[in-house]
Amino acid sequence: MTPEQYVQQKAAASGSSFYYAFLFLPKPRRAAITAFYAFCREVDDVVDEITDPGVAQTKLAWWQAEVARAYAGQPTHPVTQALMPLAGDYGIEARHLLAVIEGCQMDLQQTRYLDYPALQRYCHLVAGVVGEVAARIFGQTEEQTTRYAHTLGLAFQLTNIIRDVGEDALRGRIYLPVNELQQYDVKVHELLKREYSPRFTALMKFQAERAHSLYDEALALLPEADRRAQKPGLMMASIYRTLLREIERDNFQVLHQRVSLTPLRKLWLAWRVQALGKL
Repeated sequence: MTPEQYVQQKAAASGSSFYYAFLFLPKPRRAAITAFYAFCREVDDVVDEITDPGVAQTKLAWWQAEVARAYAGQPTHPVTQALMPLAGDYGIEARHLLAVIEGCQMDLQQTRYLDYPALQRYCHLVAGVVGEVAARIFGQTEEQTTRYAHTLGLAFQLTNIIRDVGEDALRGRIYLPVNELQQYDVKVHELLKREYSPRFTALMKFQAERAHSLYDEALALLPEADRRAQKPGLMMASIYRTLLREIERDNFQVLHQRVSLTPLRKLWLAWRVQALGKL
């Protein structure tokens, strides 16, 4: 299997909404975003799939060393071997990859966030930086597009947090800020026992409103000059925001299940943005 085949398989197997947006890109850009996304999946899987924190830390340290090797011209993993020939063309720097790893390290070291600013720091690393790199690959010409990409990445991550509340709690991670849990009088044991209440629903409505405001802010920040090039990000926005609305329609039944969209619906939403420009 070639490095290119490896990253393609890694991206496709994830079933992520991101994959559907990649399909509409020209081949060189698609190759770059696929390799970068495969890197993100590799390091994220370390946290999600390795139960021993010490082993996970060791593996993330290996990835930090691999980034150094890769940018010194000696990549050893199929993901970095696929990414390095394209990194220079799209401004993908070592600091971007190291930031993603740092975000995954936070997952090993921290399971609670006291307030929203603390959560934002985590989201910046695991989603904002990813958005920044993606915007470069898609074809950024305006500096403000970086702000758009960071804001949209934050909206995506907050949508993920809302969707995965129950699943994450069972893994010992609660991303909802502690002070907001207290504000709405929602107890951790209620999340673990999958107990729904009007208090929980009110808390989740607050989280969803924050995410919606970030989608609106991001779209307002996107310069018109870059709108066409950034269509893949707009496709992802359409998919993620539709998912958020589905969760809202389902009255935030996220403690016992993972709400998702079908592959066909994701493809339809992506095509609609590509062909009609409609979010």
